[in-house]
Amino acid sequence: MKFTARVSALGALGVAAALAIAGCSAGGSTPANSGGSGHGGTLTLGIIAEPTSWDPSQAHVGHGLQPFQVTYDSLLLRGPDGTLQPMLATSWEYNDDNTALTLDLRDDVTFSDGAAFDAEAVKANLENFKSGNGRQASQLAALASVDVVDDDTVTLNLSQPDPALEFYLSQAAGLMGGPGSIGTESIISTPVGSGPYVMDTASSVPGSQLVFTAREGYWNPDLQKYDKIVLKSYQETTARLNAILSGQVDATILDAPTAAQAKSANLAQIEDYRVDWQGLVLMDRDGSIVPALADKRVRQAINYALDRDTLLDSILLGYGKSTDQVFGPDSGAYVDDLDGTYDYDPAKAKELLADAGYPDGFELPLPAIPGFETPLAALTQQLADVGIRVQSEPVSTSTFLADLAAGKFPAVYFNYFQGEPWVAINQLISTNALYNPFKTTTPELQQLIDAVQTGGAESSELAKKVNEYVTDEAWFAPVYRIDQIYVYKSDVVSVEKQIQSAVPAIYNYTPAG
Repeated sequence: MKFTARVSALGALGVAAALAIAGCSAGGSTPANSGGSGHGGTLTLGIIAEPTSWDPSQAHVGHGLQPFQVTYDSLLLRGPDGTLQPMLATSWEYNDDNTALTLDLRDDVTFSDGAAFDAEAVKANLENFKSGNGRQASQLAALASVDVVDDDTVTLNLSQPDPALEFYLSQAAGLMGGPGSIGTESIISTPVGSGPYVMDTASSVPGSQLVFTAREGYWNPDLQKYDKIVLKSYQETTARLNAILSGQVDATILDAPTAAQAKSANLAQIEDYRVDWQGLVLMDRDGSIVPALADKRVRQAINYALDRDTLLDSILLGYGKSTDQVFGPDSGAYVDDLDGTYDYDPAKAKELLADAGYPDGFELPLPAIPGFETPLAALTQQLADVGIRVQSEPVSTSTFLADLAAGKFPAVYFNYFQGEPWVAINQLISTNALYNPFKTTTPELQQLIDAVQTGGAESSELAKKVNEYVTDEAWFAPVYRIDQIYVYKSDVVSVEKQIQSAVPAIYNYTPAG
Protein backbone atom coordinates (compact mmCIF):
# COMPACT_ATOMS: atom_id res chain seq x y z
CA MET A 1 0.00 0.00 0.00
CA LYS A 2 1.37 3.43 -0.94
CA PHE A 3 0.25 6.91 -0.02
CA THR A 4 1.75 10.37 0.22
CA ALA A 5 4.24 10.96 3.04
CA ARG A 6 3.00 13.13 5.84
CA VAL A 7 5.54 15.29 7.67
CA SER A 8 4.56 16.69 11.04
CA ALA A 9 6.23 19.08 13.49
CA LEU A 10 5.33 17.67 16.86
CA GLY A 11 7.23 18.17 20.10
CA ALA A 12 9.32 15.80 22.15
CA LEU A 13 9.58 13.89 25.28
CA GLY A 14 12.14 15.07 27.25
CA VAL A 15 14.86 14.50 29.68
CA ALA A 16 14.91 11.50 32.14
CA ALA A 17 16.41 10.77 35.52
CA ALA A 18 20.10 9.93 35.39
CA LEU A 19 20.67 6.53 36.97
CA ALA A 20 24.07 5.70 35.58
CA ILE A 21 26.99 3.29 35.78
CA ALA A 22 30.27 5.02 36.59
CA GLY A 23 32.83 4.71 33.81
CA CYS A 24 36.58 4.63 33.64
CA SER A 25 38.52 5.46 30.51
CA ALA A 26 42.08 5.25 29.30
CA GLY A 27 43.84 8.59 29.20
CA GLY A 28 45.27 10.23 26.12
CA SER A 29 46.06 13.64 24.72
CA THR A 30 45.04 13.01 21.10
CA PRO A 31 41.46 13.82 20.02
CA ALA A 32 39.09 10.87 20.30
CA ASN A 33 37.82 11.59 16.80
CA SER A 34 40.56 11.45 14.21
CA GLY A 35 38.21 11.35 11.25
CA GLY A 36 38.80 14.90 9.95
CA SER A 37 36.31 16.38 7.51
CA GLY A 38 33.62 14.44 5.68
CA HIS A 39 32.71 10.88 6.66
CA GLY A 40 34.84 8.38 8.56
CA GLY A 41 36.94 8.29 11.71
CA THR A 42 35.74 7.75 15.25
CA LEU A 43 33.25 9.73 17.31
CA THR A 44 33.63 9.31 21.07
CA LEU A 45 30.87 10.60 23.33
CA GLY A 46 30.80 10.98 27.09
CA ILE A 47 27.39 9.75 28.25
CA ILE A 48 25.68 9.67 31.64
CA ALA A 49 24.65 6.03 31.53
CA GLU A 50 24.65 3.07 29.21
CA PRO A 51 21.51 0.93 28.78
CA THR A 52 20.96 -1.80 31.34
CA SER A 53 19.20 -3.75 28.58
CA TRP A 54 19.26 -3.40 24.80
CA ASP A 55 15.72 -4.69 24.39
CA PRO A 56 13.93 -1.81 22.62
CA SER A 57 11.05 -2.11 25.07
CA GLN A 58 13.44 -0.87 27.77
CA ALA A 59 14.57 2.24 25.90
CA HIS A 60 14.15 5.58 27.61
CA VAL A 61 14.15 9.25 26.57
CA GLY A 62 16.73 12.05 26.26
CA HIS A 63 20.21 10.85 27.06
CA GLY A 64 18.73 7.40 27.61
CA LEU A 65 17.54 7.25 24.00
CA GLN A 66 20.75 8.33 22.26
CA PRO A 67 22.64 5.01 22.71
CA PHE A 68 19.73 3.10 21.13
CA GLN A 69 19.86 5.36 18.07
CA VAL A 70 23.36 4.07 17.32
CA THR A 71 22.14 0.58 16.55
CA TYR A 72 18.35 0.82 16.11
CA ASP A 73 16.26 2.64 13.52
CA SER A 74 12.88 4.08 14.46
CA LEU A 75 9.70 4.06 12.43
CA LEU A 76 9.80 7.85 12.10
CA LEU A 77 12.82 10.15 12.28
CA ARG A 78 12.63 13.35 14.31
CA GLY A 79 14.72 16.09 12.79
CA PRO A 80 16.74 18.53 14.90
CA ASP A 81 13.93 21.09 14.68
CA GLY A 82 11.25 18.59 15.70
CA THR A 83 9.93 17.86 12.20
CA LEU A 84 8.89 14.24 11.77
CA GLN A 85 10.37 12.59 8.69
CA PRO A 86 10.26 9.15 7.07
CA MET A 87 12.65 6.49 8.35
CA LEU A 88 11.55 2.85 8.42
CA ALA A 89 8.06 4.12 7.65
CA THR A 90 8.06 5.96 4.34
CA SER A 91 4.62 7.52 4.82
CA TRP A 92 1.77 7.48 7.31
CA GLU A 93 -1.86 8.55 7.48
CA TYR A 94 -4.67 8.73 10.04
CA ASN A 95 -8.28 7.80 9.43
CA ASP A 96 -10.96 10.48 9.76
CA ASP A 97 -11.37 10.27 13.54
CA ASN A 98 -7.66 9.76 14.34
CA THR A 99 -8.18 6.31 15.85
CA ALA A 100 -6.22 4.32 13.25
CA LEU A 101 -2.76 5.19 11.91
CA THR A 102 -1.60 3.34 8.80
CA LEU A 103 2.12 3.22 7.99
CA ASP A 104 3.74 2.27 4.72
CA LEU A 105 7.11 0.60 5.34
CA ARG A 106 10.44 0.28 3.58
CA ASP A 107 10.89 -3.08 1.83
CA ASP A 108 14.71 -3.03 1.55
CA VAL A 109 15.78 -3.24 5.19
CA THR A 110 17.27 -6.09 7.20
CA PHE A 111 18.31 -6.46 10.83
CA SER A 112 21.90 -7.12 11.88
CA ASP A 113 21.06 -10.84 12.30
CA GLY A 114 19.92 -11.01 8.67
CA ALA A 115 16.16 -11.10 9.36
CA ALA A 116 13.95 -8.99 7.12
CA PHE A 117 12.20 -5.87 8.34
CA ASP A 118 8.50 -6.07 7.47
CA ALA A 119 5.03 -5.51 8.83
CA GLU A 120 5.18 -8.62 11.03
CA ALA A 121 8.38 -7.27 12.61
CA VAL A 122 6.65 -3.99 13.37
CA LYS A 123 3.71 -5.77 14.97
CA ALA A 124 6.07 -7.91 17.09
CA ASN A 125 8.04 -4.86 18.25
CA LEU A 126 5.03 -2.75 19.13
CA GLU A 127 3.44 -5.59 21.09
CA ASN A 128 6.75 -6.25 22.83
CA PHE A 129 7.08 -2.57 23.76
CA LYS A 130 3.54 -2.38 25.11
CA SER A 131 3.90 -5.53 27.21
CA GLY A 132 7.56 -5.08 28.17
CA ASN A 133 6.79 -2.86 31.16
CA GLY A 134 9.63 -0.51 30.29
CA ARG A 135 9.96 3.04 31.59
CA GLN A 136 8.24 4.42 28.49
CA ALA A 137 5.55 1.75 28.04
CA SER A 138 2.91 4.45 28.48
CA GLN A 139 3.87 5.82 25.06
CA LEU A 140 1.67 3.09 23.58
CA ALA A 141 -1.10 3.30 26.19
CA ALA A 142 -3.67 4.12 23.50
CA LEU A 143 -2.59 1.27 21.21
CA ALA A 144 -5.34 -1.36 21.13
CA SER A 145 -4.07 -3.62 18.34
CA VAL A 146 -1.82 -3.82 15.28
CA ASP A 147 -3.11 -5.10 11.94
CA VAL A 148 -0.72 -6.43 9.30
CA VAL A 149 -2.28 -5.21 6.05
CA ASP A 150 0.43 -6.64 3.81
CA ASP A 151 4.20 -7.16 3.94
CA ASP A 152 4.97 -3.45 3.95
CA THR A 153 1.85 -1.93 5.57
CA VAL A 154 0.58 -1.90 9.15
CA THR A 155 -2.34 -0.20 10.84
CA LEU A 156 -2.17 0.85 14.48
CA ASN A 157 -5.65 0.80 16.02
CA LEU A 158 -6.17 3.12 19.01
CA SER A 159 -8.63 2.97 21.87
CA GLN A 160 -8.78 6.77 21.71
CA PRO A 161 -7.00 9.52 19.77
CA ASP A 162 -3.43 10.20 20.89
CA PRO A 163 -2.02 13.46 19.46
CA ALA A 164 1.52 12.41 20.48
CA LEU A 165 1.57 8.99 18.79
CA GLU A 166 3.50 10.07 15.70
CA PHE A 167 6.10 11.67 17.97
CA TYR A 168 6.33 8.51 20.08
CA LEU A 169 7.08 6.49 16.93
CA SER A 170 10.23 8.62 16.53
CA GLN A 171 11.22 7.85 20.11
CA ALA A 172 11.45 4.71 22.24
CA ALA A 173 8.16 3.22 21.02
CA GLY A 174 9.32 3.39 17.40
CA LEU A 175 12.62 1.53 17.82
CA MET A 176 12.66 -1.69 15.84
CA GLY A 177 14.62 -4.78 16.91
CA GLY A 178 15.08 -8.09 15.17
CA PRO A 179 11.86 -10.04 15.83
CA GLY A 180 13.80 -13.19 16.71
CA SER A 181 15.76 -11.37 19.40
CA ILE A 182 13.25 -9.16 21.21
CA GLY A 183 12.29 -10.53 24.57
CA THR A 184 15.27 -12.92 24.71
CA GLU A 185 18.09 -13.02 27.25
CA SER A 186 20.75 -12.33 24.61
CA ILE A 187 19.35 -8.93 23.65
CA ILE A 188 19.95 -7.64 27.16
CA SER A 189 23.67 -7.39 26.43
CA THR A 190 23.81 -7.40 22.62
CA PRO A 191 21.49 -5.25 20.47
CA VAL A 192 20.01 -6.59 17.23
CA GLY A 193 18.69 -3.68 15.19
CA SER A 194 18.46 -2.39 11.66
CA GLY A 195 20.41 0.76 12.54
CA PRO A 196 23.59 2.32 11.14
CA TYR A 197 26.03 0.66 13.55
CA VAL A 198 26.54 -2.73 15.18
CA MET A 199 28.13 -3.40 18.54
CA ASP A 200 31.73 -4.60 18.54
CA THR A 201 31.38 -6.92 21.51
CA ALA A 202 35.07 -7.83 21.52
CA SER A 203 36.10 -4.20 22.01
CA SER A 204 33.27 -3.20 24.34
CA VAL A 205 33.65 -3.20 28.12
CA PRO A 206 30.27 -2.70 29.82
CA GLY A 207 30.50 -0.01 32.47
CA SER A 208 33.46 1.61 30.71
CA GLN A 209 33.02 1.89 26.97
CA LEU A 210 30.78 0.54 24.22
CA VAL A 211 32.17 0.33 20.69
CA PHE A 212 30.09 0.29 17.52
CA THR A 213 31.23 -0.05 13.91
CA ALA A 214 29.46 1.09 10.75
CA ARG A 215 27.18 -1.65 9.50
CA GLU A 216 28.02 -2.91 6.03
CA GLY A 217 25.17 -2.62 3.54
CA TYR A 218 23.11 -0.27 5.73
CA TRP A 219 20.13 1.05 3.77
CA ASN A 220 20.86 4.75 4.48
CA PRO A 221 24.64 5.32 4.30
CA ASP A 222 24.14 9.09 4.64
CA LEU A 223 23.48 8.51 8.35
CA GLN A 224 26.81 6.68 8.76
CA LYS A 225 28.99 9.74 9.27
CA TYR A 226 31.64 7.77 11.15
CA ASP A 227 33.41 4.44 10.80
CA LYS A 228 33.13 3.92 14.54
CA ILE A 229 31.22 5.33 17.49
CA VAL A 230 32.43 4.90 21.07
CA LEU A 231 30.24 5.62 24.10
CA LYS A 232 32.06 6.15 27.40
CA SER A 233 29.92 6.36 30.52
CA TYR A 234 30.61 8.72 33.42
CA GLN A 235 28.02 9.14 36.15
CA GLU A 236 29.63 12.22 37.69
CA THR A 237 29.63 15.56 35.90
CA THR A 238 33.20 16.27 37.01
CA ALA A 239 34.34 13.02 35.42
CA ARG A 240 32.72 14.01 32.12
CA LEU A 241 34.39 17.43 32.31
CA ASN A 242 37.79 15.85 32.91
CA ALA A 243 37.20 13.40 30.05
CA ILE A 244 36.61 16.12 27.47
CA LEU A 245 39.39 18.36 28.81
CA SER A 246 41.86 15.47 28.53
CA GLY A 247 40.75 14.48 25.03
CA GLN A 248 39.13 11.19 26.01
CA VAL A 249 35.80 12.23 24.50
CA ASP A 250 34.71 14.65 21.78
CA ALA A 251 31.42 15.84 23.29
CA THR A 252 29.49 15.48 26.54
CA ILE A 253 26.83 16.99 28.79
CA LEU A 254 27.85 19.17 31.75
CA ASP A 255 26.03 21.53 34.13
CA ALA A 256 26.12 25.17 35.22
CA PRO A 257 28.91 24.81 37.84
CA THR A 258 31.25 23.19 35.30
CA ALA A 259 30.28 25.41 32.34
CA ALA A 260 32.81 28.15 33.15
CA GLN A 261 35.75 25.74 33.18
CA ALA A 262 34.62 24.27 29.86
CA LYS A 263 34.35 27.76 28.38
CA SER A 264 37.85 28.71 29.58
CA ALA A 265 39.18 25.63 27.76
CA ASN A 266 37.65 26.98 24.52
CA LEU A 267 35.13 24.18 24.23
CA ALA A 268 32.12 24.98 22.05
CA GLN A 269 28.68 24.95 23.65
CA ILE A 270 25.26 24.55 22.05
CA GLU A 271 23.36 27.82 22.54
CA ASP A 272 19.71 28.30 23.56
CA TYR A 273 19.30 24.67 24.55
CA ARG A 274 16.54 24.35 27.16
CA VAL A 275 14.72 21.11 27.79
CA ASP A 276 13.47 21.14 31.40
CA TRP A 277 11.78 23.64 33.67
CA GLN A 278 12.13 23.69 37.42
CA GLY A 279 9.67 24.87 40.03
CA LEU A 280 6.70 23.97 42.19
CA VAL A 281 3.72 21.85 41.23
CA LEU A 282 0.92 22.86 43.62
CA MET A 283 -0.91 19.55 43.56
CA ASP A 284 -3.27 19.78 46.55
CA ARG A 285 -5.70 22.14 44.81
CA ASP A 286 -8.66 20.78 46.79
CA GLY A 287 -6.93 21.45 50.12
CA SER A 288 -6.93 17.83 51.32
CA ILE A 289 -3.57 18.21 53.10
CA VAL A 290 -3.03 21.99 53.10
CA PRO A 291 -6.43 23.76 53.09
CA ALA A 292 -4.86 27.04 51.97
CA LEU A 293 -3.89 25.57 48.59
CA ALA A 294 -7.56 25.18 47.66
CA ASP A 295 -7.73 28.96 47.27
CA LYS A 296 -6.58 30.29 43.89
CA ARG A 297 -5.41 33.48 45.58
CA VAL A 298 -3.02 31.54 47.78
CA ARG A 299 -1.53 29.74 44.80
CA GLN A 300 -1.15 33.05 43.01
CA ALA A 301 0.50 34.51 46.12
CA ILE A 302 3.11 31.78 46.00
CA ASN A 303 3.89 32.82 42.43
CA TYR A 304 4.17 36.51 43.28
CA ALA A 305 6.50 35.67 46.18
CA LEU A 306 9.17 34.21 43.88
CA ASP A 307 12.01 36.42 42.65
CA ARG A 308 12.71 34.20 39.67
CA ASP A 309 15.56 36.24 38.18
CA THR A 310 17.47 36.21 41.48
CA LEU A 311 16.94 32.46 41.84
CA LEU A 312 18.18 31.94 38.27
CA ASP A 313 21.33 33.97 38.84
CA SER A 314 22.17 32.52 42.26
CA ILE A 315 21.41 28.86 41.58
CA LEU A 316 22.05 28.37 37.85
CA LEU A 317 24.55 31.22 37.44
CA GLY A 318 22.28 32.66 34.78
CA TYR A 319 22.21 29.49 32.64
CA GLY A 320 18.52 29.48 31.86
CA LYS A 321 15.50 31.77 31.59
CA SER A 322 12.86 32.62 34.16
CA THR A 323 9.28 31.69 33.28
CA ASP A 324 5.69 31.72 34.54
CA GLN A 325 4.33 28.89 32.36
CA VAL A 326 4.96 25.15 32.04
CA PHE A 327 4.69 24.78 28.27
CA GLY A 328 8.00 25.46 26.54
CA PRO A 329 8.63 27.88 23.67
CA ASP A 330 9.15 24.98 21.25
CA SER A 331 6.00 23.10 22.23
CA GLY A 332 3.44 24.92 20.10
CA ALA A 333 1.37 25.66 23.22
CA TYR A 334 3.61 28.45 24.52
CA VAL A 335 1.90 31.83 24.97
CA ASP A 336 4.41 34.66 24.97
CA ASP A 337 2.24 37.03 27.02
CA LEU A 338 1.99 34.58 29.93
CA ASP A 339 5.62 35.15 30.91
CA GLY A 340 5.33 38.15 33.18
CA THR A 341 1.98 37.10 34.66
CA TYR A 342 3.56 36.80 38.11
CA ASP A 343 6.36 39.34 38.22
CA TYR A 344 8.02 39.44 41.64
CA ASP A 345 5.72 41.37 43.99
CA PRO A 346 5.90 40.29 47.67
CA ALA A 347 3.46 43.03 48.68
CA LYS A 348 0.90 41.62 46.24
CA ALA A 349 1.57 38.15 47.64
CA LYS A 350 0.85 39.31 51.20
CA GLU A 351 -2.30 41.09 50.05
CA LEU A 352 -3.62 37.96 48.36
CA LEU A 353 -2.85 35.83 51.41
CA ALA A 354 -4.73 38.27 53.64
CA ASP A 355 -7.70 38.37 51.27
CA ALA A 356 -7.80 34.56 51.33
CA GLY A 357 -7.88 34.54 55.14
CA TYR A 358 -4.20 33.85 55.80
CA PRO A 359 -2.76 37.20 56.94
CA ASP A 360 -0.20 35.34 59.06
CA GLY A 361 0.65 32.85 56.33
CA PHE A 362 0.48 29.07 56.65
CA GLU A 363 2.68 25.97 56.74
CA LEU A 364 3.59 24.22 53.50
CA PRO A 365 5.19 20.75 53.69
CA LEU A 366 7.54 20.02 50.77
CA PRO A 367 9.50 16.82 50.09
CA ALA A 368 13.26 17.39 50.31
CA ILE A 369 14.39 15.53 47.19
CA PRO A 370 18.13 14.76 47.12
CA GLY A 371 19.91 17.06 44.66
CA PHE A 372 17.45 19.92 45.13
CA GLU A 373 18.72 21.17 48.49
CA THR A 374 20.02 24.51 47.16
CA PRO A 375 16.92 25.66 45.22
CA LEU A 376 14.62 24.42 47.99
CA ALA A 377 16.54 26.46 50.58
CA ALA A 378 16.34 29.59 48.42
CA LEU A 379 12.64 29.02 47.76
CA THR A 380 12.03 28.50 51.49
CA GLN A 381 13.54 31.91 52.26
CA GLN A 382 11.53 33.76 49.63
CA LEU A 383 8.25 32.17 50.72
CA ALA A 384 9.08 32.91 54.36
CA ASP A 385 9.37 36.58 53.44
CA VAL A 386 5.61 36.64 52.75
CA GLY A 387 4.66 34.41 55.69
CA ILE A 388 4.57 30.96 54.06
CA ARG A 389 6.52 28.56 56.27
CA VAL A 390 8.01 25.65 54.32
CA GLN A 391 8.41 22.41 56.23
CA SER A 392 11.11 20.40 54.50
CA GLU A 393 10.43 16.67 54.84
CA PRO A 394 13.05 14.02 53.96
CA VAL A 395 11.99 11.48 51.35
CA SER A 396 13.27 8.12 50.19
CA THR A 397 14.33 8.12 46.55
CA SER A 398 13.26 4.48 46.31
CA THR A 399 9.64 5.29 47.21
CA PHE A 400 9.38 8.91 46.05
CA LEU A 401 7.44 8.28 42.82
CA ALA A 402 5.07 5.84 44.50
CA ASP A 403 4.46 8.30 47.35
CA LEU A 404 3.92 11.09 44.82
CA ALA A 405 1.37 9.05 42.88
CA ALA A 406 -0.39 8.17 46.16
CA GLY A 407 -0.97 11.85 46.94
CA LYS A 408 1.27 12.04 50.00
CA PHE A 409 2.68 15.46 49.10
CA PRO A 410 0.67 18.69 48.73
CA ALA A 411 3.30 20.18 46.43
CA VAL A 412 6.70 19.28 45.04
CA TYR A 413 9.76 21.15 43.75
CA PHE A 414 11.47 19.24 40.95
CA ASN A 415 12.64 19.19 37.32
CA TYR A 416 9.96 18.68 34.65
CA PHE A 417 10.12 18.13 30.93
CA GLN A 418 8.72 20.87 28.68
CA GLY A 419 7.62 18.79 25.75
CA GLU A 420 4.93 18.35 23.12
CA PRO A 421 1.56 19.58 24.49
CA TRP A 422 -0.19 16.23 24.79
CA VAL A 423 2.83 14.76 26.55
CA ALA A 424 2.94 17.68 29.00
CA ILE A 425 -0.80 17.51 29.63
CA ASN A 426 -0.57 13.83 30.54
CA GLN A 427 2.50 14.37 32.70
CA LEU A 428 1.24 17.41 34.62
CA ILE A 429 -2.41 18.29 34.11
CA SER A 430 -4.87 15.54 33.16
CA THR A 431 -6.52 13.34 35.77
CA ASN A 432 -4.18 10.56 34.64
CA ALA A 433 -1.05 12.67 35.18
CA LEU A 434 1.59 11.61 37.69
CA TYR A 435 1.80 15.21 38.92
CA ASN A 436 -1.96 15.45 39.45
CA PRO A 437 -2.35 12.70 42.07
CA PHE A 438 -5.45 14.36 43.56
CA LYS A 439 -7.05 14.22 40.09
CA THR A 440 -8.02 17.87 40.12
CA THR A 441 -10.10 19.06 37.19
CA THR A 442 -13.05 21.26 36.28
CA PRO A 443 -15.62 20.92 33.50
CA GLU A 444 -14.04 23.89 31.72
CA LEU A 445 -10.54 22.44 31.85
CA GLN A 446 -11.68 18.97 30.81
CA GLN A 447 -13.42 20.46 27.80
CA LEU A 448 -10.17 22.19 26.81
CA ILE A 449 -8.21 18.95 27.24
CA ASP A 450 -10.74 16.98 25.20
CA ALA A 451 -10.39 19.52 22.41
CA VAL A 452 -6.63 18.97 22.35
CA GLN A 453 -7.03 15.20 22.22
CA THR A 454 -9.36 15.27 19.24
CA GLY A 455 -7.86 18.33 17.57
CA GLY A 456 -5.59 16.53 15.14
CA ALA A 457 -3.25 18.99 13.44
CA GLU A 458 -4.70 21.81 15.57
CA SER A 459 -3.86 20.13 18.90
CA SER A 460 -0.89 22.35 19.74
CA GLU A 461 -2.81 25.55 19.02
CA LEU A 462 -5.74 24.31 21.11
CA ALA A 463 -3.36 23.50 23.98
CA LYS A 464 -2.65 27.22 24.38
CA LYS A 465 -6.06 27.47 26.04
CA VAL A 466 -5.02 24.79 28.54
CA ASN A 467 -1.82 26.72 29.19
CA GLU A 468 -3.73 29.95 29.81
CA TYR A 469 -6.17 28.19 32.15
CA VAL A 470 -3.62 26.49 34.42
CA THR A 471 -1.44 29.61 34.52
CA ASP A 472 -4.34 31.81 35.61
CA GLU A 473 -5.45 29.21 38.15
CA ALA A 474 -1.83 28.99 39.39
CA TRP A 475 -1.67 25.22 39.33
CA PHE A 476 2.09 25.64 39.20
CA ALA A 477 4.79 28.03 40.34
CA PRO A 478 7.48 27.64 37.67
CA VAL A 479 10.81 29.30 38.36
CA TYR A 480 13.04 28.91 35.30
CA ARG A 481 13.87 26.90 32.21
CA ILE A 482 17.26 25.24 32.50
CA ASP A 483 20.03 25.53 29.92
CA GLN A 484 21.42 22.21 28.79
CA ILE A 485 25.19 22.59 28.94
CA TYR A 486 26.29 20.42 26.03
CA VAL A 487 29.91 21.00 25.03
CA TYR A 488 32.08 19.67 22.23
CA LYS A 489 35.47 20.08 20.56
CA SER A 490 34.64 22.19 17.54
CA ASP A 491 37.92 21.37 15.79
CA VAL A 492 36.90 17.72 15.85
CA VAL A 493 33.12 17.57 15.52
CA SER A 494 30.16 19.72 14.52
CA VAL A 495 27.04 19.25 16.65
CA GLU A 496 23.45 20.38 16.12
CA LYS A 497 21.05 20.53 19.05
CA GLN A 498 17.99 18.28 19.15
CA ILE A 499 14.90 20.20 20.10
CA GLN A 500 13.47 19.17 23.49
CA SER A 501 16.03 16.43 24.09
CA ALA A 502 18.68 16.41 26.80
CA VAL A 503 21.38 15.51 24.27
CA PRO A 504 21.57 15.70 20.46
CA ALA A 505 20.33 12.77 18.41
CA ILE A 506 23.14 10.53 17.22
CA TYR A 507 22.45 11.76 13.67
CA ASN A 508 23.33 15.35 14.65
CA TYR A 509 27.11 14.83 14.83
CA THR A 510 29.35 15.42 11.81
CA PRO A 511 33.14 15.38 11.50
CA ALA A 512 34.49 18.94 11.57
CA GLY A 513 35.93 20.31 8.41
